[in-house]
Amino acid sequence: MHALLVEDDDRMAHALATALAQRGHSVRRVGRALDALRHVHEAEFVLLDLGLPDLDGLELLRRLRTVCDAPLIVVTARCGERDIVQGLRAGADDYVVKPFRMAELMARIDTVRRRTGARPGPAGAEPAEAAGRTVRSGDVEVDLAGRTVTAAGRPVRLTRREFDVLAFLAGRPHEVHSREEILDRIWGDAFLGASRSLDVHVAGIRSKTGRPGLVRTVRGYGYQLGAPAAPDGPDDGPDGPDDGRGTASGRDGGP
Repeated sequence: MHALLVEDDDRMAHALATALAQRGHSVRRVGRALDALRHVHEAEFVLLDLGLPDLDGLELLRRLRTVCDAPLIVVTARCGERDIVQGLRAGADDYVVKPFRMAELMARIDTVRRRTGARPGPAGAEPAEAAGRTVRSGDVEVDLAGRTVTAAGRPVRLTRREFDVLAFLAGRPHEVHSREEILDRIWGDAFLGASRSLDVHVAGIRSKTGRPGLVRTVRGYGYQLGAPAAPDGPDDGPDGPDDGRGTASGRDGGP
């Protein structure tokens, strides 16, 4: 695998490049946003530091996502909840805070690569019987094969991971899926809930479609594809809308 390492700290870049090379990856290291944009097309996965000298890392992440769909992990010293949420919403597949254990980062890279590249379709999110069909819920249409979503006939731009979550729920629309099941199928890690990745992406789906009821929260368990009302209708049934933060119950801050 060819990695693009976007890191302006020479010492950190050397450590990361060495660890990647030892695991058989080829590495191109750049220290500026402009160079990252220039070389991202050749990358099979990206490690991105947010503290760059020429452009804010979150802005670079958004720009990279407009031109590249390669797996991307943010590796940064920014540890605030707002930073993590913004990074995930901007399209990061994972978010690792410095300082970190190198073995853990390498394991996360392997996990991201498996879930984004080893299986066809949207990270293997939908079952085989769902492939190639369009699922409708209210005025929302999810094209599982084409990886597109429309609401009231208007296209909705979801990140890859947001679509993967929605496609997984749409693949079996009458089933309720536990948080652990969704995390395991989409992220490859049933215990990733501590990072709030699932809640952030569910909130993104609801916000971008303008249909809070499209993903229904089953309190204390997980999520199900809902029957969304139009924007001026009821917001999310008896549960009310979920802002992506979940509740205090459970080990992972889930619903």
